[in-house]
Amino acid sequence: MQRIEFDDDITAFYDRGEEAGRLDDWGRLERVRTQELLGRVLPPPPATVLDIGGGPGAYAVWLAGLGYDVTLIDPVALHVEQARAAGVRAELGDARALDATDESADAVLLLGPLYHLPDAADRRAALAEARRVLRPGGVLAVAAISRFASTIDGLLKRYLEDPEFEAAIQRVLQSGGHTNPTRHPRWFTTAYFHLPDELAGELSAASFDVSALLAVEGVGAFLGDANEWLEDPDRRAVLLRAIARTEAEPSLLGASPHFLAVGHKR
Repeated sequence: MQRIEFDDDITAFYDRGEEAGRLDDWGRLERVRTQELLGRVLPPPPATVLDIGGGPGAYAVWLAGLGYDVTLIDPVALHVEQARAAGVRAELGDARALDATDESADAVLLLGPLYHLPDAADRRAALAEARRVLRPGGVLAVAAISRFASTIDGLLKRYLEDPEFEAAIQRVLQSGGHTNPTRHPRWFTTAYFHLPDELAGELSAASFDVSALLAVEGVGAFLGDANEWLEDPDRRAVLLRAIARTEAEPSLLGASPHFLAVGHKR
């Protein structure tokens, strides 16, 4: 399988194979809420969807099951193999230089690429490619990690007791850039953490009309164990209503580990 030139630290992080199953485990609230938000904004099936940076295929499998014509594109060979094993049409590719033809997709998902492109020029290239392959009026859904996610996560998981982690957080708050030069197993890999308005601004600058900027986990991120709520139908409904009521509140967006911007091609 062809190898995409990509950051070696990012590739090594995902070659551990831990992304498969993450969204069914401690990332379950992220998955449930992302599916809820996508369900509101995507055109109906059998629309053509490019899931760029789709990892092992969690969302692609779900969308294909709903009747969408989905192609997953990812720079990590292991992810492509895992997605294919899950029954998804998947190919190795780079968000900054897609093989897809012009105006061939009704919707594009960038649920990972922007936070693994620390260089602003690379993020612009990925957004330009998404715009190129979208049909007029097509939908773009872009996920970002909050600039403050590592601070909150560091407190909840007690990583902040490690002075090196605290120093890394300080660098993130100053520039948005996150690195893990020692490949510490509990830390995230090379990434860029956005401010909410910054993400919306990047979409606007790429000639998308931004229709929504929404928290993903939102206030649910502060639960000790969101899975306990998700497993009980009544508590699940209460939790998802609480998040939805506050999902667009500007003063809370940065406190959500992830947020989602939705744009339409002009």
